[in-house]
Amino acid sequence: MIELAPSILSADFAHLADAVRVATAGGGSVIHVDVMDGHFVPNITVGPPVVKSIRKVTDLPLDCHLMIENPDRYIPDFAASGANWISVHQETCVHLDRTLHLIKDHGCRAGVVINPATPVAAISEVLGVIDYVLVMSVNPGFGGQKFIPNTLHKIRQLTEIRSERGLNYRVEVDGGVGPGTVAEVVQAGAEILVAGNAIFGSGDPTKNAAELLKLAREAALVKA
Repeated sequence: MIELAPSILSADFAHLADAVRVATAGGGSVIHVDVMDGHFVPNITVGPPVVKSIRKVTDLPLDCHLMIENPDRYIPDFAASGANWISVHQETCVHLDRTLHLIKDHGCRAGVVINPATPVAAISEVLGVIDYVLVMSVNPGFGGQKFIPNTLHKIRQLTEIRSERGLNYRVEVDGGVGPGTVAEVVQAGAEILVAGNAIFGSGDPTKNAAELLKLAREAALVKA
């Protein structure tokens, strides 16, 4: 099942409730929240208080992508604020298995994120633990970047490993997903599509989301 996860990173932070509403109207079924600390990535965004505010205006799952150092310190706070999914970067976690179990212990779905230069092999030992893998198709830190085509092979590899090992994690992709790239991303095997600039960058966000989801589902039918 293809799902669209609108990223509020590209929305107007003064009107987040409206952004969530219009993206949902266009078919968004997961709200993606990019959390940046200015250390792991060169940007600072939102924390648990904003997640708590968003929680009040939507019943959709909140997918909190922690681009931060020492995520274990903050996982309880994000869970308490209303996060449903929490993903952490392989590159920041010294004890990745323990961190993923900490997420689950707080009642959330656990995801692991890999940067463009990180191979799938780096997370092989936790694929049986996680609920989803988030493949970064840009270098994390800023929205509106160009899609890195070399990340497609990792999406394919993850779907092959899942089948070979009888696992059930989902594959999410984040970065540069738009009308010109969504078909190849879906045909490579991605099921959850994070899109920010493609939805909120210009024009009507509801129409943008609906069109992107339509293109994604058409690509999935071709793949099938």
